[in-house]
Amino acid sequence: MCGLTRYLLLVCLASLTTLAGAQSGYRVISVADGGTISGTIKWSGPVPHQLDFPVTKDPQICDPEGKKNVSLERLIVGPEGGVANTIVYLKNISAGKAMDLPEQRRHLDQHHCHYIPHILLVPANSELQMKSSDATLHTIHMDGAATYNLPFPFPNQINSRTMSTPGLVNLRCNGGHVWMNAEMMVVPHPYYAVTDESGRFEFTSVPPGTYQIVAWHEGWGLAGKEQAYDVLTERSVQRPIFTEPKTWERSVTVNTNQPSTVNFVIGNK
Repeated sequence: MCGLTRYLLLVCLASLTTLAGAQSGYRVISVADGGTISGTIKWSGPVPHQLDFPVTKDPQICDPEGKKNVSLERLIVGPEGGVANTIVYLKNISAGKAMDLPEQRRHLDQHHCHYIPHILLVPANSELQMKSSDATLHTIHMDGAATYNLPFPFPNQINSRTMSTPGLVNLRCNGGHVWMNAEMMVVPHPYYAVTDESGRFEFTSVPPGTYQIVAWHEGWGLAGKEQAYDVLTERSVQRPIFTEPKTWERSVTVNTNQPSTVNFVIGNK
């Protein structure tokens, strides 16, 4: 089961990389008569129990409150049912405004053995800046559209890498902090967003036309565990394996200087 889940995840990574790569011919144009697209991602039905994982290393740094377990941050549902950390994007747009994605999604911190932010959006051919606020060794391992294994032995030192290939990148720690996980989308155009705590998203200056809009969530299930390797202690450790990501797709028409609304309802069914 675990091997199959891992295979499906790699297939998903490859397909998203291919899809994003196919859109790399995006052209920047003047959008004087564009419309907006906004909406929400809402959860339907009972909310699954939060996925937790035991703190098995550096508890004084990773677990300063003494909870002994940390959230894996896979599903965040707000008080009104909004689903945070969902990536929403236009699938078939070939021309539009210049890149204007939020800067905070291009900077990664490792704080109390968590990745902040949990979901990153980095324009293709631009830098991801990374640092660690923790006084312990972290090693960021990436696979997917980018493959790196980057050590962070000292706090607050910036390490940057250019993300040249559009697609999905999975991040995890090879320094024994096996619960650390994050996802990064390297994107070829600016019509990408990450939903906030109320599940909201918005695109501005969208050229008039009909598009496919996609909502992508990393998935909220735990498929099991796998053997991993702690590069510092040279010991085998158990890492959580997650179920594959989920996507939903709708059609949306944008008219000149007009707002459009697209709402998604997601859940276990």
